[in-house]
Amino acid sequence: MKTIRLTMGQALLRFLDNQYVEFDGLENKFVKGVFTIFGHGIVVGFGEALERYQGDIIAYQGKNEQGMAHAAIGYAKQKNRREIIACTSSIGPGALNMITAAGTATVNRIPLLLLPGDTFACRQPDPVLQQLENPTSISITANDAFKPVSRYWDRVVRPEQLMTAMINAMRVLTDPADTGAVTICLPQDVEGEAYEYPVEFFAKRVHHIIRRIASQGEIERAAAAIITKKKPIIICGGGVVYSEAGKQLSDFAEKFGIPIGETQAGKGAISWNHALNLGGIGVTGGYAANKIAAQADLVIAVGTRLSDFTTASKWLFQHADVEFLSINVNSFDAYKMNSMTVIADAKEALQALTVVLEKAGYQSQYTDEISREKAVWDEEVDQLFAAESAQGISQTRALGEIAKQVDQDAVIVGSSGSLPGDLQRLWRPVHPKTYHMEYGFSCMGYEVNAALGVKMAEPQKEVYAMVGDGSFQMLHSELVTSIQEGCKINVLLFDNCGFGCIENLQNSQGIPSFCTQTKFRDPQTGRLTGKNVPVDYAKCARGYGAEAYTVTTVKELAAALESAKKAVVSTLIDIKVLPKTMTGGYESWWRVGVPEVSENSQVMKAYGQLVKEVGKAKKF
Repeated sequence: MKTIRLTMGQALLRFLDNQYVEFDGLENKFVKGVFTIFGHGIVVGFGEALERYQGDIIAYQGKNEQGMAHAAIGYAKQKNRREIIACTSSIGPGALNMITAAGTATVNRIPLLLLPGDTFACRQPDPVLQQLENPTSISITANDAFKPVSRYWDRVVRPEQLMTAMINAMRVLTDPADTGAVTICLPQDVEGEAYEYPVEFFAKRVHHIIRRIASQGEIERAAAAIITKKKPIIICGGGVVYSEAGKQLSDFAEKFGIPIGETQAGKGAISWNHALNLGGIGVTGGYAANKIAAQADLVIAVGTRLSDFTTASKWLFQHADVEFLSINVNSFDAYKMNSMTVIADAKEALQALTVVLEKAGYQSQYTDEISREKAVWDEEVDQLFAAESAQGISQTRALGEIAKQVDQDAVIVGSSGSLPGDLQRLWRPVHPKTYHMEYGFSCMGYEVNAALGVKMAEPQKEVYAMVGDGSFQMLHSELVTSIQEGCKINVLLFDNCGFGCIENLQNSQGIPSFCTQTKFRDPQTGRLTGKNVPVDYAKCARGYGAEAYTVTTVKELAAALESAKKAVVSTLIDIKVLPKTMTGGYESWWRVGVPEVSENSQVMKAYGQLVKEVGKAKKF
């Protein structure tokens, strides 16, 4: 066997540079580069390999470990999970900063390769700088915290273990049903240890992403269930996007007259103006989809996790005989809501179902309900986009102006606060992959950083991070990296002086505003009820080197958007929006933990409503 003597760090980099994926006959390189923030646990071992390497792997300097990992998630999501950027860090706090991103990737089924440095495998110098000592077991390090948020976890304590660790890492990263965060811990001494690696370990390796085909029995049972139903509804999830099955889903809907509701991950797979696309469904959905869903006797869930926001805490579907059919490559997701299952790729399953249903001559029994509800909802969106206020600019009016100004092929990125709800309800994407929403984890701090990853994935497009002031304050580190790398992004910052989304939730359950507004502490009351804290976010962005604008009117916003388009460097528009001007719920309910006992009569009233609505919800 021919071998080559390399350090573990050098071998890891060479292996990563020779990984490819093939999907539908198209082959591409899987690992574009590595985000890193060097510390003592990574800079000498793996860092030396990066500095010396002459291959195609590009090293990117992150500014915060969580931020750079969010950028990597944004990149992989925009690339339909077929290309990644790995992330490496030092030990201790540098590594632990990536745990939130690991959870974000795993919940959203996005491949994320994390390579945190670790303590010494030999233990000779223990405890080293930043080492977390657990007196119950010296083998436990800070990196063990990654285990519950990783789809695969390993620690390479001998250089030869790298081979099995990385082959298993690639198995998970390239599996559409099982992907998520993969964490390979790199003890800092082992990174520099040499081994005679077999040359074949570094040969070009192609990972074939196979479309799972449904069994004939699954298709026949699913078709038989559909045929017995009069008014089914389709839920279009993220699996439709990753399967590139938008056309198959729209064809399926058209042939059989079935309306479509979109999840956050599925939005954009089908143009908003398709006659059967009713828009967002669930807690952050709109009137049309939720109204039709309440009357549906069959829910056909395609590529969705069926989260509580999609199902309105399992309350949305009120037909007495409603049943569920789930098409998903992931059996764990497919079995939710006691569904009949088709464990298969969305595109393959829809095509197979179409053949059987056409042969049976199936048609839904909707009359004019779909067009009627869609027309009502479209009018509502138009009104929200145009709503004027003498006090200033509302959040929905700002979104209306943005929708008018940005190019149809531009990509918007969002994740947390009130904006995801407004965007799922109101945004009108025409082209696939222009609506990029992380709402599995709804991770604050994702927006700006992921926008960098999206821009790296689609450098020819304008990319807009839709972010509230609370989330921007939480994390926006890679705005600096976007300037450093010449990857222009546009940050649209909606400043309503606090955590407006959560304040609305607080108030809706009878609780007065408390710790949700960004106000000075009042010396009289001892509470945060003083004047608003004035933050000049545009000035902050200019300090980083971005172009920035502050706007308080629609006219100023339009001018700033036009200037941002022409800019060659990253931009930030600080939009001072009126508080409490986001959209409300439409024919939906969301279960939260309302106190059963309180001295506040409004809270008790909210608890009574909770009991009432829980009684209407499905129990499994």
